[in-house]
Amino acid sequence: MAMMPPFLLFLLFFSTFHEKTLRSFPPLSFGKKNCYTVPGLPAGRYYVRTFTVYDNYDGRDRTPSFDVSVEGTVVFNWRSPWPEDVAQNGAYSDLFAFIGDGEADICFYSVATDLPVISSLSVVRVDPLSYESASIGNNSILVNYGRLDCGSGQWGPGFSNDTDYFGRSWLSDSDFRSLASQRFINPILTRNSISGTDREPNYFPMKLYQSAISVHQGSLDYELKVDAKLDYLLWFHFAEIDSSMSSPGKRVFDVVVNGKKVTRVDIYEAAGIFGAYDWHYVVKNLSNSVLSVRLVPVVGFPLISGLESYAIVRVGPSTDQQQ
Repeated sequence: MAMMPPFLLFLLFFSTFHEKTLRSFPPLSFGKKNCYTVPGLPAGRYYVRTFTVYDNYDGRDRTPSFDVSVEGTVVFNWRSPWPEDVAQNGAYSDLFAFIGDGEADICFYSVATDLPVISSLSVVRVDPLSYESASIGNNSILVNYGRLDCGSGQWGPGFSNDTDYFGRSWLSDSDFRSLASQRFINPILTRNSISGTDREPNYFPMKLYQSAISVHQGSLDYELKVDAKLDYLLWFHFAEIDSSMSSPGKRVFDVVVNGKKVTRVDIYEAAGIFGAYDWHYVVKNLSNSVLSVRLVPVVGFPLISGLESYAIVRVGPSTDQQQ
């Protein structure tokens, strides 16, 4: 079970139609559980995205507590009080799940007498091999706890006209950098094309790699909020977009996760100049609610274009949809 959903930035001010409406579920209509069923889906992996807002629609000035499940597994726990900005302006949350029975079941469970709410729901089929599905397996759901573009603002569906083949939205990494790193940040941008992008199975967009964050002193550190009861899939995105880097060995750094060195990166050696390089790692046995990622310089200074964090939620036994 995941904790209260990590919010995909929310200062939208109801810019599109689906962000201006919501559906609530009266407690006496279908009991404490209400479901949407999306039929006619071929077996495969799907990207499930919700937009949720309260905005005091009922005049009670109290955000509701409720749970959300996908395919019988609870993935989000909304608990009152919500952050004020989320309650007023809304938030996107999303995940990747395998659906094998021909239909997607997304259910909302009341807590006490609170009424669950939802503004929009989308279910999009994605590449069956995306996000290391062969090793993650069909019995786990990947819940987004942070999808960061380093050096850029928020973009993607719901935020901008920039395209992402899967419909993913990307956030600025600025709120996730450690205070120590903020003082030495060096953003880098390019308009050059980046090779190796928009390709199966993950179709990471070129825009992601056209910005990056480096530092001019010390390491580059990120702090990600997590649920310590779960394992996490981290996906790192790199591209050498500094044209002064003309050969391997000029920018080398270690990736350290929760104090453990997990790999050494030389972007130029892996992908050349203006080429995308991606690497992933599963973090297990967490001991607290903050996951630390540190890029430690070996030669030159570290650089990163994007970072994703997904909770690996094991699929539980299905429940009766008519409950």
